[in-house]
Amino acid sequence: MSLKIDSEVQAIKQRFEIIGNSTKLNNAIRVAMQVAPTDMSVLITGESGAGKESFSKIIHSLSHRKHGQFIAINCGAIPEGTIDSELFGHEKGAFTGATGDRKGYFEVTNSGTIFLDEIGEMPQSTQARLLRVLENGEFIKVGSSKVQKTDVRVIAATNVDLLDAVGKGKFREDLYYRLSTVPIYVPALRERGDDVVLLFKKFAYDFSENYKTEPIKLTNDAIDYLKSHRFPGNIRQLKNLVEQISVLSIEREVTLEQLQTYLPRTGSSLPALVNKNKSDDNFTERDILYKVLFDMKSDMAELKKLVFKMLDGDNNDREILEDHKSLFKNIDSSHARLDEYKEEAEVEHVEKDEPTLVISSNQDDYESEVEDITHEMEYEDSLSLEKKEKELIIKALRKNNNKRKYAAEDLGISERTLYRKIKQYELEDL
Repeated sequence: MSLKIDSEVQAIKQRFEIIGNSTKLNNAIRVAMQVAPTDMSVLITGESGAGKESFSKIIHSLSHRKHGQFIAINCGAIPEGTIDSELFGHEKGAFTGATGDRKGYFEVTNSGTIFLDEIGEMPQSTQARLLRVLENGEFIKVGSSKVQKTDVRVIAATNVDLLDAVGKGKFREDLYYRLSTVPIYVPALRERGDDVVLLFKKFAYDFSENYKTEPIKLTNDAIDYLKSHRFPGNIRQLKNLVEQISVLSIEREVTLEQLQTYLPRTGSSLPALVNKNKSDDNFTERDILYKVLFDMKSDMAELKKLVFKMLDGDNNDREILEDHKSLFKNIDSSHARLDEYKEEAEVEHVEKDEPTLVISSNQDDYESEVEDITHEMEYEDSLSLEKKEKELIIKALRKNNNKRKYAAEDLGISERTLYRKIKQYELEDL
């Protein structure tokens, strides 16, 4: 049974000129052969240039619709304003420029197959119309109220992650599951191993036949280099490469050095936000945005340090630091920390007993005596500052007719801090 399937796969390859023998490629062809006799919807996924349209033709040619029409439509190439008219048709006068009735692709392709390439680019309003066709076989022309029937098989293809688009709200979830009844993955060229060498030879031979020249060939080193290349453009890129070398290369045997001039390395295969080999002029919009954000973060950190240094050590501004300590939590200070400010303030309020002056000939006692006197002076200074602070608050409130918002602005403190100070000094009834 497996030998029969393999022989059928080879026959399909010859019929549609599919070159390669990788396992992933053969599996995709087998799935296409199995689903072809049914009318189930098929979603073909794969990178751009991998050959997704060839699989839609395989499915159509092996189905009972093979004598009907086959139409391939690139959804990304049709403007959003006209795609409904293109797919479903329109009535005369439906919009400006509609001088007559027009049949859409779903009407023209009745009993046939429609291949919708780049289905991820389809507008959501059109997605709703397509869903109705898939579920009921019904559609309505633009500008009409009459429901029409159609018998069309839909094969869709995309090079984007539709599930991700569903998560972002760009693609209808119900349409996704309706389309992907049978999914087929077309492998990228870099996933097909030695197939890249076979394709290179095929394109070189085709070019030589068309233009009556000797086909080019690669040295062993050049073959290894070719197989290691990623080919983001896949088969389309490889074909263009072969034709370019065939025209420009004087020697028919292409060496590694010569191939590298036509196919240079593009850098790391890993994704990166910024390509260091590019100038600032070549940055993408996202790269520039990231750079601006990083610069802003650095500037904000420097600004926070500057403000902290300006406020640090000033008794009048410690309240500001205390109120906004979350802004300065990652800034080290050689003088003091915010938590230490709080502890010192608590100690000043708790220690109310006056220090005792002790006269002693002992040097240690003398040092303790000096410390006590200093502490007493700091305590008195603190009381004096509190008195002045209270006077300033009273003046500001009277000046602004007890409007605390404007009083806080005059004092240079937050309104929240002013409320706390008013409560602390019992100025509510002022």
